[in-house]
Amino acid sequence: MRIKTARWLVQIAFLLLFLFLFIQTESKGDDTLGYPVRLFLDFDPLILLSTLLSSRGLVPGFLLSLSAVVATVFLGRVFCGWICPLGTIHNIAEIAAGRRKPVLPPGARKWKYWILFFLLSSSLFTMQVTGILDPLCLLVRSLALSVHPAFQNGFAALFQTAGDWPVPVLSALAEGLHDLFRKLLFSFREPRFFQAVFTGLLFGIIVGLNFVEKRFWCRYLCPLGALLGLLSRKALLKRSVSEGCTDCGVCGRVCQGRATGEDAREWASSECLACFECDDLCPSGSVRFGFSREKGGGSFLPGRRSVLASLLAGAAAVPFFRIFPGSRAGVFSGKLIRPPGALDEGDFLARCVRCGECMKVCITNGLQPAFLEGGLEALWTPVLVPSVGYCEYRCTLCGQVCPTGAIKPLSPGEKESVRIGTAFIDFGRCLPHAFGIPCLVCQEVCPTAMKAVWFEKGNVTDREGGVRTVKKPYVDPARCVGCGTCEHNCPVRGEPAIRVVSTGESRSKENRLLL
Repeated sequence: MRIKTARWLVQIAFLLLFLFLFIQTESKGDDTLGYPVRLFLDFDPLILLSTLLSSRGLVPGFLLSLSAVVATVFLGRVFCGWICPLGTIHNIAEIAAGRRKPVLPPGARKWKYWILFFLLSSSLFTMQVTGILDPLCLLVRSLALSVHPAFQNGFAALFQTAGDWPVPVLSALAEGLHDLFRKLLFSFREPRFFQAVFTGLLFGIIVGLNFVEKRFWCRYLCPLGALLGLLSRKALLKRSVSEGCTDCGVCGRVCQGRATGEDAREWASSECLACFECDDLCPSGSVRFGFSREKGGGSFLPGRRSVLASLLAGAAAVPFFRIFPGSRAGVFSGKLIRPPGALDEGDFLARCVRCGECMKVCITNGLQPAFLEGGLEALWTPVLVPSVGYCEYRCTLCGQVCPTGAIKPLSPGEKESVRIGTAFIDFGRCLPHAFGIPCLVCQEVCPTAMKAVWFEKGNVTDREGGVRTVKKPYVDPARCVGCGTCEHNCPVRGEPAIRVVSTGESRSKENRLLL
């Protein structure tokens, strides 16, 4: 078997494993997932390092990340060439794009190192934005917020259209396929997310760059690849070229990471993705890979000035990202309703890598990606939008899938005492208060053992002078947990008569109803 064939088999296997775990990131009717759905994120050393710098604490799966580091130190960037699911997607896109000659100068390979040092420097100053460009976080987020919802919506519409045709065989086939897809690929509830189009366009651009140059992202932009490149500079697995080399240029044309130069003997260990295609396809059999303690090949690492400039830029970006009124002490945004178990806002932002796992697993689709509610630093972090979906009272899945501990895992019993906000009634829109129309919905759907919504009987006089008694709802702030069930089910549409804001959340000692 050729090495290229073996690599493709391994890549496809890991991609299928990744997609399987992604599909399994949803409720199965129980409050446990049953699969290690965050496995790939736990293997990401860039998440480990950036979270360690930003939060001064270890992430839950740090031992798995260290295993990836050890593998890189010994074997080089095998993760990039054999395991990374985004890298496999780039390889598939490369096939669709056809052969593309490099369009950027060799020095462009330094860009990813500049990005890496920028991200690590900002993490050192407690600003965690690494997840925006980390390839695994980017892939999970893009699939969860855009690609998978579009796939589900598109195929559901296709099956419905086929089922509407007056052809019995076609209708039966469409119904059968729809049921099969619902069991294997579709979510329990059709997900819809704000910024889905924006997120999908960014992902499409990143994959589409392969039509400019193959593995463009991996060669020039990937910060995880840059980190693994630094770790692989002294890797024991090295490339050698014998004297029988005819300088045919095959190795340079097939190199995935653009690690070779015009001379076949030029090789940068930090850029090599360990794809072994140069060994596999060399017509003279001159290229070999083997373990050696000899000095490795050259590198395309940036110079000291470039590194220093990247570090300073990362540090300087922190205050600019935080020029936002909500970052001022004592100022809170009512729309920033974080999931139960979320750390205090500062610690939460220092740990959240915006992977989208919590939004993918949310039963009601209530967790949505933030835009500018919390400033630029909070972009794509999870917020609860009760008008879209409420926080299921017995669900603790978001804490189970969080790879960095930004959302603490809670038991159902622990969650009962966690408050994520408080409900407020708008008397000008509430049916009993404003119009004397009986309505009991908010009290009926309130999930707490001792209802947070209670009623007080009052007399209402209509325009003809008739008097009738109605129950007027009020909120007990001591019992309200801010789950948003009342807001989501309020019959007053457009702007519900009862709304939840973050005031009174358990995670903050300052965001209180009464100071």
